[in-house]
Amino acid sequence: MATHFAPELHIPNGTFNIDFYTRMGATEHFCFRNEDGSIHVAELEIDGAIFHLHETMRWMNALEPVAARGVTAVIGLFVEAVDAFMQRAMEAGATEISPAKNYEYGYRQGMFKDPFGHYWQIQQKI
Repeated sequence: MATHFAPELHIPNGTFNIDFYTRMGATEHFCFRNEDGSIHVAELEIDGAIFHLHETMRWMNALEPVAARGVTAVIGLFVEAVDAFMQRAMEAGATEISPAKNYEYGYRQGMFKDPFGHYWQIQQKI
């Protein structure tokens, strides 16, 4: 097995719906729910890039972006077609932060905020 990152994105406690991610193109591997049906932890994948959604945990002072009142991290995701991925994310409910454009350092990049406040930088080498 190759070494890889699997970021854990915190979501507010009491979250019941994470359909945004599957509408954006992610595949859900598993989703464990609490007794009330809210999401405890889910594992998703986008073209081999695995990430987790996890309800906030008070014991580690975890915050999600809305409660933190700002950006907690930027998730960089390399894809084959930045514009198509950005379009799919917008249609799924993301908010565009910066449109896709080419940069002098050889990347095409665009950025959006997902419905839970996480910032995603979608990129490809050009």
